[in-house]
Amino acid sequence: MTTTKHQDLVDAIVSDHREFEAVFDEIEASGDPRMRRELVEHVIAGLVRHSVAEEEYLYPTARKALPDGDKIADHEIEEHAEAEQLMKEIENTEATDPKFDELVGKLIAEIRHHLSDEEEDLLPKLRKACSQQDLRDLGEKFERAKRMAPTRPHPSAPDHPPANKILGPGVGLIDKMRDALTNRNT
Repeated sequence: MTTTKHQDLVDAIVSDHREFEAVFDEIEASGDPRMRRELVEHVIAGLVRHSVAEEEYLYPTARKALPDGDKIADHEIEEHAEAEQLMKEIENTEATDPKFDELVGKLIAEIRHHLSDEEEDLLPKLRKACSQQDLRDLGEKFERAKRMAPTRPHPSAPDHPPANKILGPGVGLIDKMRDALTNRNT
């Protein structure tokens, strides 16, 4: 997912959320299994990159800046792990299999819940707790992390710093090579 340069962290995250919602609407409206598969692969790649960047920058910032930051971050990371398991199942299910639509529907519902949680609770708290300059700096780091992040779900990969920051770019490079070789729409 792409965002405009110089967005702060909160705006960059919300911008991604709107893009995810737009693709979810397209998925729900499409009756063509091949088109649905392409849209699902596209949104999964975006969700993985977004999640990795949040785990590198959003959640550590919440832990430091908010009195209940550990609790919030742990909850959000747990939701990421559940979504990543679903994405892995989807990746291994044919688009013509009836289970595919069931899994995609469940993923969309879970992600919509997650986006709502972040936008109604975490992001407003973070905007109040952090300076505008800090949020701008974090927004740039968030965007850079998304460019280096994996594009496929890796449920067993570390989701806490420093391990995620060390391993993420290497896994991201391998995923991008696999995507290019298979013409995967990311």
